[in-house]
Amino acid sequence: MANRIASFCALLMATSVITFAQQVDFTITVTDSLQPISPLIYGTNQLLSGNEGWTARRQGGNRMTGYNWENNASNAGNDYYHQSDNYLVDASGISQSNANVPGIVTTTFHDQSITLGTYSLVTLQMAGYVSKDKSGIVSQAETAPSPRWTEVKFEKGSAFSLKPDTSDNYVYMDEYVNFLVNKYGSANTTTGIRGYSLDNETSLWPSTHPRIHPSATTCKEIIQRSIALSRAVKKVDPAAEIFGPAAYGFAEYTGYQGAPDWDSVSKGQTYTWFIDYYLDKMKQAEVAGGKRLMDVLDVHWYPEAIGDHRITDNTATTQGDKLARVQAPRTLWDGTYTENSWIGQYGKAHLPLIPNLLKSINQYYPGTKLAFTEFTYGGEDDISGAIAIADVLGIFAKYGVYFASFWEVGSPSAFVSAAYKVYRNYDGSHSAFADLYAPCQTSDSINCSIYASYKAATNEIHLIVINKNLTQSITGNFNISSRYALVGGKVWRLLRYSSQVLSLDDISDFTDHSFSYSLPGGSVTHFVLQTANTANVPSDGSVPEGYYLRAFPNPFNPNCKIEYSVQDDSNSRIDIISVTGELVKSYHNLAHQGSITWDASNQTDQKVSSGWYVAVLRNETTVFMRQKLMLLK
Repeated sequence: MANRIASFCALLMATSVITFAQQVDFTITVTDSLQPISPLIYGTNQLLSGNEGWTARRQGGNRMTGYNWENNASNAGNDYYHQSDNYLVDASGISQSNANVPGIVTTTFHDQSITLGTYSLVTLQMAGYVSKDKSGIVSQAETAPSPRWTEVKFEKGSAFSLKPDTSDNYVYMDEYVNFLVNKYGSANTTTGIRGYSLDNETSLWPSTHPRIHPSATTCKEIIQRSIALSRAVKKVDPAAEIFGPAAYGFAEYTGYQGAPDWDSVSKGQTYTWFIDYYLDKMKQAEVAGGKRLMDVLDVHWYPEAIGDHRITDNTATTQGDKLARVQAPRTLWDGTYTENSWIGQYGKAHLPLIPNLLKSINQYYPGTKLAFTEFTYGGEDDISGAIAIADVLGIFAKYGVYFASFWEVGSPSAFVSAAYKVYRNYDGSHSAFADLYAPCQTSDSINCSIYASYKAATNEIHLIVINKNLTQSITGNFNISSRYALVGGKVWRLLRYSSQVLSLDDISDFTDHSFSYSLPGGSVTHFVLQTANTANVPSDGSVPEGYYLRAFPNPFNPNCKIEYSVQDDSNSRIDIISVTGELVKSYHNLAHQGSITWDASNQTDQKVSSGWYVAVLRNETTVFMRQKLMLLK
């Protein structure tokens, strides 16, 4: 036996290397003044499983540029042979008998949004023409204007009709909005459509829709069209939010895709990119007309970062692609990071992206909100895609992004679906990341990300912690600066082996406001830390002179003796608090020194369930000491 043990030990030493998990420090600060998180950042363009806890939905994409609301015809453009057809009707599950009902593609979309309780962002047509028929391929010779197209006008100039005239060769945008307002109410009602997008990726019209708009879109043209359409919408529904310009990507942000008039409109100006010009001109239109015409700066973001392939390509499945993917969100915020792409090489003046977009807003059109209405990082059925999306959602929360909607480029998208569930439906009961952003930091932003929030109504601190190292575990050391005692915690996790969000064992081992937890390689972890509903705890953990609190036995069953010492004139009491922050029992009129015996009953003398509780020594204004109690049954 001894020889066998010695041989085993020798083999173990020869074939194994003992490694220790990397230590990463996380700090979280919870104060009484925290930044609200916009609930609309958890949106989508496709429904996916439907259980992600979506808060917003966008009716967008190339198809919407040629959509005719009067008969629901649309055109695929360059995506599919420039075909005009019934695609949007079919994709919406609408019966053929209703295919020509005015606006039914949009009303079906919004009806579903109402059922889901989500914000609807509807795309309006601005390129000049929409499909007149559903008769198939449109040839180059049939480029608009031709009998295959109906002209778009922004304002009708006469009485609206709820049954539009399909024989007049015009489609009116204000009549379309009036039709929707008549059916659902204005944007400030519970059922109204709240947002309208000024078409889609307008600088790409000559390539995506050359049968509608074959010539290069100019900067002046897009401003003129945007102002005119916005005014038409706001006349009908002043409460509606206008999103523009739905810019497709970085080349549109900078010089409007090489627009022929970019050099002339930017000459002698302080504009650093097209974004500045667009914001400035929309602001000038507001000043001239006395009405805000754009509410949300709308951009799309498909990262150009490369591992072995561009990370958004369906072929980007190598380890190099995955490593590039999990780091790519840093381009949104981290000025020390340079991604491997043409944007990283030539676009540094405009990076990191979100701070520069916000800088332009603050300089040229203050009060404008920011939206990413299309984005993905690829790897949608892989943990690397889930990690990237979870990271991006945290970044959006941190930087105050108003609206964001995911765009699916590969199917299935089970891991991206799971990333949203980590935030919005982690327990299967639609529990969600909290609504107030709490400042937090990691000692290793390359391998880890952390995002924190606080829910005052339920005394919860939420942490989303991401281990971007796809193979190596990390030990996270968490330190929370808060006036509220940590009394318990629950944990959910997404791992690289499965797209299921798993429930783990509860946390109970806190030291003051700190705890440690293992974070496996390639994981997203959601901690829900329960705090006691107590305030005014000394931030340095010090105990005022003359105060003392001790409980024994602990754990206990059935009784716990709690010894205390207080100052005579302090009007002190001992509160027993549950793990959910509820007051269980209170003991008043404490003597200078003494003890009370808690028999695990509440204020009505009913026995409470087993678990963690906190004894809090306090008066009306100050908490002096706390002691965790464990009731075992």
